[in-house]
Amino acid sequence: MEPVAVLMNEHRTIERVLDAVERAAAYLVRGGSVRPAFFTEAITFLKGFADGRHHHKEEELLFPALVEAGLPREAGPVAVMLDEHVHGRALIAAMADGARRLADGDAGAARALSEASQAYVELLRDHIMKEDHVLFPMAARMVTGAAATTLAADFSRAQADEAVAELRDRFAVLADDLAREAAALG
Repeated sequence: MEPVAVLMNEHRTIERVLDAVERAAAYLVRGGSVRPAFFTEAITFLKGFADGRHHHKEEELLFPALVEAGLPREAGPVAVMLDEHVHGRALIAAMADGARRLADGDAGAARALSEASQAYVELLRDHIMKEDHVLFPMAARMVTGAAATTLAADFSRAQADEAVAELRDRFAVLADDLAREAAALG
């Protein structure tokens, strides 16, 4: 599977978790009860899969190939994507703090957790849209020939590792569980 297809498939999995987080955060702020571990598990997914696997492949494989093909790293699309990755990490940290406070019984945690969650969901949805409709088509046009072959081989190696495949499967199950739990909320 070519690199852009891998990343776009991962986006669909990430979007399922974003939908679940958005639903749970909205339910929580309306006064509903959501187990704090729901958010902790969502954060595990977001840190481990969305950031740890997906963004890592972008930052270590795709973005350098785009820079090599002529895009600047410090300005333009690559810089914007990198800045959004950093902003997303800060929002995940705020979500983790809110989830911890919620688990500790802090009365103000629900609103803070919901706001951080909603901000993250909004950021990532916009980020995914830009990548799917602007950056990835740009990559397909710009990274060609030997560079495309090298990038595809690098992605293939990143995807083929047995431990990575097992981890990917566990994250897929976690995404399913979160989606199912969020769908059951009132």
